[in-house]
Amino acid sequence: MPKYDVAGLGNAIMDVIAAVDDQFLLDHGIAKGGMTLIDEFRAEELHKALSGSVQVAGGSAANTMAGIASLGGRAMFLGKVCDDALGAKFGESLKSLGVHYPTARTAGGSPTAASMIAVTPDGQRSMNTYLGACREMTPADVNEDDIAAAGLLYIEGYLWDTDEAKEASRKAIRAAKKAGAKVALTLSDSFCVGRFRDEFLGLMQSDLDILFANEEEAKSLFETEDFDIVTERMKAWGGLAALTRSAKGCVVVKGEETHAVPAAPVAKVVDTTGAGDLFAAGFLYGVTKGKSLADCGRLGVLAAGEVISHYGARPEVSLKELAAKAALI
Repeated sequence: MPKYDVAGLGNAIMDVIAAVDDQFLLDHGIAKGGMTLIDEFRAEELHKALSGSVQVAGGSAANTMAGIASLGGRAMFLGKVCDDALGAKFGESLKSLGVHYPTARTAGGSPTAASMIAVTPDGQRSMNTYLGACREMTPADVNEDDIAAAGLLYIEGYLWDTDEAKEASRKAIRAAKKAGAKVALTLSDSFCVGRFRDEFLGLMQSDLDILFANEEEAKSLFETEDFDIVTERMKAWGGLAALTRSAKGCVVVKGEETHAVPAAPVAKVVDTTGAGDLFAAGFLYGVTKGKSLADCGRLGVLAAGEVISHYGARPEVSLKELAAKAALI
């Protein structure tokens, strides 16, 4: 038995969230409702200005590992932070959620990545993201023994954006395969797919057991606007594909086996941030517990449904309890 169900490899980003008024956005030149990449100086300036902020360890794969922990799974996260105040809080935040975080903080290089999130009374989240240390991950930051301790490795497609992080990912894949673990990749976003389509298709043929994509990412991967063609291409691949379709739920494909799972009922969609991350959490938890493919999909939409019902990319109630009520665990 592996020590951990899933090891997630991704960008370690500290979310710094604070309630503000619209005047704050005007005073600080923040684009309302969008995501803007910022530099280190701007990040420091906004961090000081966002008084009374809540700080939570974020980033796509970290969100997924938090979801797995909420379901009662054993999760580990690997991602690079600096040996600074936000880096220390990143580790503390994951630990408080029950996620093991073994990556050593680095003394040199850029400060810890952070997303400064200003939330206005109308519920709009205006994100200002400094990528910092997370963009400086190297193969030296990946401990093969950590990877070998998990039954499944989950990687963010975003890591392909830097050559060193890409090599770190490939090192992790080799360690996972050597240990007999499954390898999963999330395509992250359609622009990422556009940049690395050939490499992702190559990974599918040589290394991947599981692929996560939303409908737009999957269409971009196969350069088609027809979802039926996407499904046929996934069948031909032969691996396990988990394809999310927003309000339509998800489609799970493995060879000739296909399951369409409807979205979980939600009284009101408040914030879709983290929906894909939490879908992956539910789905992977199901895979590691030997659930049927349809039930893996149901666990995925259940976790996604919880996170879109409130602000933020982390579950606010126990996903384990929700899954138990739905008779899924």
